[in-house]
Amino acid sequence: MPSVKIAENIYWVGAVDWNIRSFHGPSFHTPYGTTYNSYLIMDETITLVDGVHADFSDELLANIREIVDPAKIEVLVVNHVEPDHAGAIPVIMKIAPEARIYCSRQAKTALEKHFFAGWDYNVVKTGDCLKLGKNTLSFIEAPMLHWPDSMFTYIEEQELLLSNDAFGQHLATSTRFADEVDESLLMQEAAKYYANILLPFSDLVVKKIAELGKLGLKISTIAPGHGVIWRRNPAKIINAYLDWASGTTGKKAVIIYDTMWGSTEKMARQVLDGLVSEGFAVKFHKAEVNDRTSIMTDIMEASVVFFGSSTINNGFLPTLAPILDELKGLKPKNKVVGCFGSQGWAGGAIKHMEHALQEAGMPVSIPSVSLKWVPTAEELAACRSQGVAAAKLAVESELD
Repeated sequence: MPSVKIAENIYWVGAVDWNIRSFHGPSFHTPYGTTYNSYLIMDETITLVDGVHADFSDELLANIREIVDPAKIEVLVVNHVEPDHAGAIPVIMKIAPEARIYCSRQAKTALEKHFFAGWDYNVVKTGDCLKLGKNTLSFIEAPMLHWPDSMFTYIEEQELLLSNDAFGQHLATSTRFADEVDESLLMQEAAKYYANILLPFSDLVVKKIAELGKLGLKISTIAPGHGVIWRRNPAKIINAYLDWASGTTGKKAVIIYDTMWGSTEKMARQVLDGLVSEGFAVKFHKAEVNDRTSIMTDIMEASVVFFGSSTINNGFLPTLAPILDELKGLKPKNKVVGCFGSQGWAGGAIKHMEHALQEAGMPVSIPSVSLKWVPTAEELAACRSQGVAAAKLAVESELD
């Protein structure tokens, strides 16, 4: 992909990864690929902000060469050291060995341990500035959004925030701006990104957005490290982050289940009916066949979450294990939670699901429903009532 002008004398020079289908190992499914965004500032001091994955170093260099000889880069700003952003740094520094690196203290430590190179490091903190000529870079530390080294770079003259892993999406496109892609797909992928990467740090997200307000920054454009650039109405993604961080959900529910011989699925469908009867929009996931990344997004956006499983070996079905385990790290908040399941001669699935949910900070809110073998009409009615009760409790909680 060729370079793209995003502001006066500022260019996107990154790379588009059309074919990647998993990120952070197998934990994040990326059906639409991703981008690695790097930004070139043409000023009295030629500056590159962030790099790309090492595999795309040639693409980065080709895009820079459309504008300037990469050897003329004098400053390299590293907002985040994770290899999808910093992998190409050794290539840049080989071509421009006198370039000065600006980064947080944590980033300096991480860069030294990643690349074992004695580069010219310049440690910056919130409030520090670097005058490039017509443009001034202001640095804002953003630890744990989502690594300890993370920071933002703000260009006051352009009202441009270079936010790295905040406000991004894993979305490969042939265009570079949010207003040029399908909005529903964009917000779906932005929500998925938040749910699977930033959700554990929601309290910090709220504080950081408040800090940006207190600093009095005028933000007309947000250019993240992945996905498309928010050049019109950046408040849309900022407000979405505030909603996701605060757990604002509305009448939404998600059911995640798996079944051995069909009894637990019958229970799940009755829970679904109960929720729908109370006006809830429900996402229905059989764990065996659904994508875990999408499930986590639906959990984030739901006020009611149900888990159902048959019992096997005195525990729940193994297809649920990675979902429940990942929840321990993501720790969604403000959920009404329920469990259900069928068993044969002995139980155990519900007990172990309840324990896993407790560890994830999602204690069960309503009594679990357990039955043996094939459900009777009365037992199915109890499952429907469980869905109704969860919906009513969620509405009551919202009103409180």
